[in-house]
Amino acid sequence: MKKNKKDIQAKPWFKFYDEEGISTHIEYPDCSMVDMIMQSAEKWPDNTAYTYYGHKVTYKNFIKKIEKTARALKNYGVKEGDRVTICMPNTPEGITMVYAVNMVGAICNMVHPLSSEKELEYYIKVAESKYVLVIDAVFDKIYRLRDTAQLERIIVVRPSDGLGFLKKKLYNTLHIKRVRLPSNDSRVVLWEDFIANSYFYQGNYHEERSGNDPAIIMYSGGTTGAPKAVLLSNLNINAESICDGTMIRQIVPGATVLSILPIFHCFGLGICIHTPLCKGMGCILVPAFSHKQFADIIKKNNPNFIVGVPTLFEALINTKLKNDDLESVTAVICGGDALNQTLRDKVNDFLQNHGSKARIRVGYGLTEGSGAVCLSPEDQFADGIIGVPFPDTDFKIVKKDTHKELPAGEEGEICLSSPLVMMGYLGDDVETAQAIRLHDDGKVWLHTGDIGYIGEDGLVYFAQRLKRIIISSGYNIYPTHLESVINSHEAVLTSTVIGIDHHYKGQVPKAFVVLKPGYKPGKRLEREIRELLERNVPVYALPAAYEFRDKLPQTKVGKVAFRELEKEEKAKK
Repeated sequence: MKKNKKDIQAKPWFKFYDEEGISTHIEYPDCSMVDMIMQSAEKWPDNTAYTYYGHKVTYKNFIKKIEKTARALKNYGVKEGDRVTICMPNTPEGITMVYAVNMVGAICNMVHPLSSEKELEYYIKVAESKYVLVIDAVFDKIYRLRDTAQLERIIVVRPSDGLGFLKKKLYNTLHIKRVRLPSNDSRVVLWEDFIANSYFYQGNYHEERSGNDPAIIMYSGGTTGAPKAVLLSNLNINAESICDGTMIRQIVPGATVLSILPIFHCFGLGICIHTPLCKGMGCILVPAFSHKQFADIIKKNNPNFIVGVPTLFEALINTKLKNDDLESVTAVICGGDALNQTLRDKVNDFLQNHGSKARIRVGYGLTEGSGAVCLSPEDQFADGIIGVPFPDTDFKIVKKDTHKELPAGEEGEICLSSPLVMMGYLGDDVETAQAIRLHDDGKVWLHTGDIGYIGEDGLVYFAQRLKRIIISSGYNIYPTHLESVINSHEAVLTSTVIGIDHHYKGQVPKAFVVLKPGYKPGKRLEREIRELLERNVPVYALPAAYEFRDKLPQTKVGKVAFRELEKEEKAKK
């Protein structure tokens, strides 16, 4: 049912809705994530749900796999409301587990496999998770946490588990190196045994859940930059898929999406997995992206959608393709970081020169907003544009540290009110209250920590980030977190981390370190600091460079003037 436009306060971006035939309001189903997928399977049972290294699985068989996995979870004691940690790349087991956990009424705790051991411990403990699904390559890190995190079950996946019989046999023959698993610990079970044991459970495994029930835990820096567990509901994720389908006309049953963005990233799970699966589309699962293999992936799969961060598109324009190799591509979406005009033009030229009529569109979003909340129109290309807000998603720009709304064209903090806004930060009411606030208009608004403005043309523009953040290959890196780890070294007085330009990743961290009296800089001390970071932060967040200084520039109020350091680095070029 659509609301009458008279019931909705007119917004400057509504003219784009009229041009594209987009509704200002959508009625969202009051159901779970898996219920949405099952509805797809009923409509398109023989469509391909996903492809994994050429192995295709239909919707009908995908649902059977989800149900079998749900029975296995119940057999191992997983109850409604439990938290199951999924520490996986994009494999069939990873996405199957997401929906199986949802089916039994539990909550998925999505974590990056490359996280440090300390981070994994934090993620598991803050979620109070007793069950972990993990790829074998990082099993050792999880296993070392078995007692401190009080884990009850560790389910181990090998990359070959999702392949067909012959391909699995070939893979296991070629990849002789295996991760050794303990033979006498009943808490550890291989995926194949976990699934086989599903037959021991014959009771109910499909719990009825509402849209407002929690479904997913993802991790974000919050408004302060410290790691925060973002709690998302079934409605949040389902609304994302419905809005995506409304905003992107190329989303049709049978189309395929190159699912490179990882499932532990909201953009990856929401846009590259859940949205296509709700629409009868096919996900081409890519567990580990390599720019060297990009051309082969495209040629073998002929995807209709390419969704990624700017570094992925840097890789795309440097691939060797024939003039018609991108003929299948109908939509190209970029998110995760700002897309500069030079790269945008290069991507559009590359698409056109290789047979595609698509033009790259820029999405804006954040984990606290369930992924994307805004998307640029197909025919609008200008620096800073992040586009048209999704249906039922209201944007306003407020003066920093206030609720005062600013007029069009004036920069301030971006706030949004939407069914996409998170439930809150798990276990952190103070930070939740800081991020989600009730305004005088009676609506609840998410303060994003980003600076932007609404143009006279009705489009939303991004200017800069209010909070300190480095984005490297689409991953968020929080300088304050790195600094707290560096400062814990006995020789360090203080430190500051900034982002420096990188030709491929966009930015990488650089650490400036001031030592305590009596300590001298050197390779040995640098190695100690680097090893300390390696134990506490993920690989992608490690500083690319270290610089020891006697002192750091300061502002008038005595804070480190990190902007001055950024200017110094740019001046070196």
